[in-house]
Amino acid sequence: MNPNSLFAWFRKIAWIEGVSYLLLVFIAMPLKYWFDQPQWVRIIGSAHGALFVAFLILALLVMIKYKRNLVWGIKAFVSSLLPFGTFYMEKFWKKEEEEFVAQGAKVK
Repeated sequence: MNPNSLFAWFRKIAWIEGVSYLLLVFIAMPLKYWFDQPQWVRIIGSAHGALFVAFLILALLVMIKYKRNLVWGIKAFVSSLLPFGTFYMEKFWKKEEEEFVAQGAKVK
């Protein structure tokens, strides 16, 4: 598997985006409301926002390059909205990437 492939980058960003979402929901938000420290929401929220945009762009690029359909894109989008969603989808995305690599190896 090529660690620099577009699909590999998508999976890495999906994982990091998932972690940032959990940090935002389960760390930064409680700090804001229980301990009056809103700066954590601004810091983690900004990072999460940038990662979310990167995730969406990479998902679109994966859809185009690997010829995934709209349902695949909708599943990716919905998984990014659910806590732990990208972690759940990781096993499916990894399998898809492995299948794509195997098909590419057979073609050559």
